[in-house]
Amino acid sequence: MILVFGSINIDVLIPVPHLPAPGETVLGGDYALAPGGKGANQALAARRAGAEVSMAGAVGEDAFAMPALELLVGEGVDLTLVHRVGRSTGCASVIVDAGGENLIAVGSGANALVRADQVPDAALGPDMVLVCQMEVPPGETAALIRRARDSGARTVLNLAPALLLPEELLPHIDVLVANRGEAVALGDPGGVARQLREALVVTKGADGATAFLADGSRIAVPALAVEPIDTTGAGDAFVGVLAAGLGQGLAFRPALHRASAAAGLACLARGAQPALPDRAAIEAALSRLPEPRHIPS
Repeated sequence: MILVFGSINIDVLIPVPHLPAPGETVLGGDYALAPGGKGANQALAARRAGAEVSMAGAVGEDAFAMPALELLVGEGVDLTLVHRVGRSTGCASVIVDAGGENLIAVGSGANALVRADQVPDAALGPDMVLVCQMEVPPGETAALIRRARDSGARTVLNLAPALLLPEELLPHIDVLVANRGEAVALGDPGGVARQLREALVVTKGADGATAFLADGSRIAVPALAVEPIDTTGAGDAFVGVLAAGLGQGLAFRPALHRASAAAGLACLARGAQPALPDRAAIEAALSRLPEPRHIPS
């Protein structure tokens, strides 16, 4: 079982010929609305990869609440732990250029009211993987990670956006995932990895990913060769599918292999959730992606 504790948004997707500079207005094409939020994206990615998934988060009482949850409902994600609160549903403006790169601004709204006590102790245990990000209050995320570790659960934290982590939290985290820019805030990746229970994974877009293991060794993870249309959901696809693999009993290296394949596939359509691949597509792509390579310390 995968439990995702995190954000739920509605995304406003705006295609533009190039990303605007500060103070610049860029005219784009037709905008579209799509469900998003890093938490919801990762929950859907794990579900499409074949895992049983529960989502804990919050939406408002407004017109955006149901559209933000639509794909989670349709795919069978358990939303029992999603609360309705007295703030607007989170909203993200996602601006995507012709090469698939993006700029994102998020109005947190209901996500700012997500609380760790939404998750009862009975929902935690050694047979589950907790997945968190940094788009809901960091103190609540930290509190739930500690409770999850005490229960014997495996914990995965995506450091996005890059906020400072209390150093005393690191030993409670099994797998920490950050992109190349976010990892800068952590300092020495090998030193950080040695404080974790398992690994720090640094994703690098078209350059793949590197997993720095707690024992001092590394795993080099290739990227799937694609012509990107929109990279918005690639990181969330990686995290969700990695968690799904771990929850399904895969060893770390094959779980990374599947995660990298999913991240590449997620770049082939516009939007985050609409682009997330299913299990069959991931399996088919694995034959086109070299196996991750272990590098001893």
